[in-house]
Amino acid sequence: MDREYLGVGLRFPLQVTPAGAIATSSLEQKIEESIYLVLSTGRGERVMLPDFGCGIHDLVFAPGSAATIADVAADVREALVRYEPRIDVMTVDVEQAPGQPTVLLVRIDYRIRDNNARANLVYPFYITEGW
Repeated sequence: MDREYLGVGLRFPLQVTPAGAIATSSLEQKIEESIYLVLSTGRGERVMLPDFGCGIHDLVFAPGSAATIADVAADVREALVRYEPRIDVMTVDVEQAPGQPTVLLVRIDYRIRDNNARANLVYPFYITEGW
């Protein structure tokens, strides 16, 4: 099965192989790294792409409330729908990390469009206000 549509590119975060070459990633790993890249980039952070990124970075000092959790979920879904066309976002669940009031765990369930493979990942988001 030809799966070149999933992409090949530089590994994120940037790494060097033991042989001294720049590391690359491909297939499902590249999609997962792209999701982390979208979520880790704040809007306005890239000069040539000022709209690229996720709005959760505007919530860093938000109180740890149900409203903040809803805003994080909405911002994550919006960013992934807009900037990662290879996936369909199935669900975005946000919950407080056990015993860590300033950490929100963002669980993203997604489907790769071209082969219907389902995957998920958990992205930690740190707020400072807590509960």
